[in-house]
Amino acid sequence: MFAARSVLMFALLPVFAGCQLLPSPSSDSTVSTAGMLRMQGTLSGDGGKLFFQPCSEQRRYAVTDKGNTGILQEAASVVDKSGKAFADVRGNFVASKAQGSDGQADVYQLYRVERPGNACEDPNFKRLTIHASGNGPKWNLNASGKGMVLEREGQDEFAVPYMEEQMPEGRFNLITDANDQHVELYVAPQRCVDTVNGSVQHLTAELRVNGKVQRGCAYFGAMRND
Repeated sequence: MFAARSVLMFALLPVFAGCQLLPSPSSDSTVSTAGMLRMQGTLSGDGGKLFFQPCSEQRRYAVTDKGNTGILQEAASVVDKSGKAFADVRGNFVASKAQGSDGQADVYQLYRVERPGNACEDPNFKRLTIHASGNGPKWNLNASGKGMVLEREGQDEFAVPYMEEQMPEGRFNLITDANDQHVELYVAPQRCVDTVNGSVQHLTAELRVNGKVQRGCAYFGAMRND
C-alpha cells in the first residue's frame, strides 16, 4: 500500500530532474526573513505537480524549486502512506488563481523534510534558535535565547546557559561548562539524514560531552533563519 500510494510523489521526479540534493548546505507557521517567508506545512503531489499547504491553512501553492534544494526528491524519500510529507522551507509565496492552486511557492531553502506528524503543533519551535538530535544512544538538544536544554538517554536533563562561537563557512559552536560537564555542539551547513526516522535536515551536528562524541542532525528554530 505504501508503494502504491506514494507513487504519485515519485512520478513527479522527472519534472525536476535537473534539481540537485542539498549540496551542503498570515499564519502561525510563517516567519519573515530577508524579504522572503519561512513556512512549515505539507507537501503533496497532484496532477504532475508538487504542492505546499501551510500549517493550519487551506491554501495550496504550486512549488517551484528556485534554489535547487532537491525538495521533490527529498519529499519522495519520506512520504507517508497518503503520499504526503512535512516540510520547513523559505521562499517567495505569491497568491494567484493559477489552475489547480491558490498561488506559487518559489522555494530557495529547505530546512527540513520529514514524515507528517505533529510538527505543525510543535510548541517549542517558535522559541528555538536551533534543535539538534541524534541516536545510539538517543540525545536531543534545544537552544534558545534563554539557554540550552540537553536530554540524553539514561541521563538527567541538563539545562544551562551557553556561548556561541562563529566559525568560517557558516559553521558555529555552542559551548557551556556547568556541573562538571563540558558540553560542545558543533554545527555545519550540510545535508543530514536521521538514520532512525529518515528525516532530512539542513545541518549536521556533533555533540561532545566531556570529550565523548555523538553525531546527529540539526535545523534552525523560528528565532534563527540563516
